[in-house]
Amino acid sequence: MKITKKQKDIRSKIDRQKKYSIDEALDLVKQGATRKFDETVDVAIRLGIDPKQSDQQVRSSVVLPHGLGKSVRVLAFAKGPKEAEAKEAGADYLGTEEIIEKIKGGWLDFEAVVATPDMMGVVSKVGKILGPRGLMPNPKLGTVSMDIKKAISDCKAGKAEFRNEKAGILQAPFGKISFGTAKLKENLMALLETVQRLKPQTAKGVYIKGISMSSAMGPGLKIDPAELGKKQS
Repeated sequence: MKITKKQKDIRSKIDRQKKYSIDEALDLVKQGATRKFDETVDVAIRLGIDPKQSDQQVRSSVVLPHGLGKSVRVLAFAKGPKEAEAKEAGADYLGTEEIIEKIKGGWLDFEAVVATPDMMGVVSKVGKILGPRGLMPNPKLGTVSMDIKKAISDCKAGKAEFRNEKAGILQAPFGKISFGTAKLKENLMALLETVQRLKPQTAKGVYIKGISMSSAMGPGLKIDPAELGKKQS
């Protein structure tokens, strides 16, 4: 992709070796978001874990204070009174056998799937379709729960889901450029604090080894992990 003159100017200001404060990094990320659309801002965290060990997997979600800046269509699998609760909570679609067949036929007009535990047998019929797309309900993510109302409202509110990759890198979005520095910072801190709390007991040494952020089309910037030990204003 061709780099514009403005993008070249922004990149020339960035020291690839420097570890910036969160405020400095957010300011440069905002300057580097030169596209006409409202770019998503992402964070990548290098964890001091052994990703080959099952007890050192880091996977969860966090409801961000200011959401993710996008509408989320939720498909809910529930029955009886819980189905009525799901509808009342604002589920866009209710899981039925007809929905299962539509998914098998290629329909994926939703961004999140929640289910009560007793409906996971039904959901498993399309597990091979939902799983690779990160849509399979999971208790660790709060998307398998008897509290179907909360599961749906969390998805609607703007929940960032994350899990470490094979190399021990964890990536997640935490807002849009249009949010402004203050809201992006609050979202980022909520995400980072959640990741910190999830440190596996068997992980030794430094847990958060590196952090970087970028907008969808902008350059990446390193953040000093020591920032996590400071009270953010």
